[in-house]
Amino acid sequence: MRVKALTLRILTQLRHDKRTLALMVMAPLLMLTLLYFVFNAMGSSVTIAVVNAPESYISNLESNNVFVLRYDAAEARRALETGEAVASVDITSGKAYIEIDGSKPLDVNKALMAIELAQKPMGQVRNDLRSEVFYLYGYEDVPTFDIYGALLIGFIIFFFVFLVAGISFLQERNGGTLEKLLSTPIKRWEIVLGYVLGFGVVTVLQAFVISWFCIYVLNMVMAGSFPLVLLIVLINSMVALTLGILASTAANNEFQMIQFIPVVVIPQVFFCGLFNLPHPWNLVEKLVPLYYVTDALTLVMIKGQGLKAIIPDVAVISGFALVFVLVNIRLLKRYRSI
Repeated sequence: MRVKALTLRILTQLRHDKRTLALMVMAPLLMLTLLYFVFNAMGSSVTIAVVNAPESYISNLESNNVFVLRYDAAEARRALETGEAVASVDITSGKAYIEIDGSKPLDVNKALMAIELAQKPMGQVRNDLRSEVFYLYGYEDVPTFDIYGALLIGFIIFFFVFLVAGISFLQERNGGTLEKLLSTPIKRWEIVLGYVLGFGVVTVLQAFVISWFCIYVLNMVMAGSFPLVLLIVLINSMVALTLGILASTAANNEFQMIQFIPVVVIPQVFFCGLFNLPHPWNLVEKLVPLYYVTDALTLVMIKGQGLKAIIPDVAVISGFALVFVLVNIRLLKRYRSI
């Protein structure tokens, strides 16, 4: 009888907690849907720029799920640099010169396999045909850890800063500290800025340690400047920090704060740009901070680009942080109008 009463109490409690019920049903469905598209994307087409090749070779590429761009040498190189193509092929004087964008290892494997299959029929006619492969970015046989390195650094920092900042701000609110602050003449923007800077000192240390450990201890591929990596992950930390504070305003306890993780944090992994999601899911990528963080880290760590190349990504990431700060200031009106 007591077990029955306890069971009914739990069910009644859950019935009134609409957020938990929705999370238990919708979050797994969202995860499964995204995984479905990610795994299906592994068989999607890749883009290869062809400078010079017989029509039969091009037809063989297209029959192997390849979208072919017919470019000259300069256009093909530009396509690789901008990410428009994952490989370029130029068959000249009995050799197939293949240039690869190694910053996309998952697509590289598909491109190389398609190129090999396209050359097989030609090998029966021309036994002297040889291939030379050059890597514009990255290198051959990249370790799996390096493939996801940019994503891992960005995501791990984002995850822990979001969680710790959100729970800490929630404890400040539930413990009455925020209420005491609001009873003073302090402005709303001063409160938000104070919390951001206070937690920000810790996130600076965390970002430095994680980045240094991954690059210099775990030997993650690093072709660019370490200070630029620090710049990117620090701004990423600010986004996670301000978003964590924002999420905590909608939570009443630590459990509700954790509920935001499978909705706000984890889906960003699928929208980071490493996976070829179909339309319209690929449009969502441009709406999540981790997409720009991963892109900027890839430009620095794998492509060895400088500050000029990452300015657009850094500007967007900073914009996310600024928007979240402004929203936090606005939401403090619910406690006091200052």
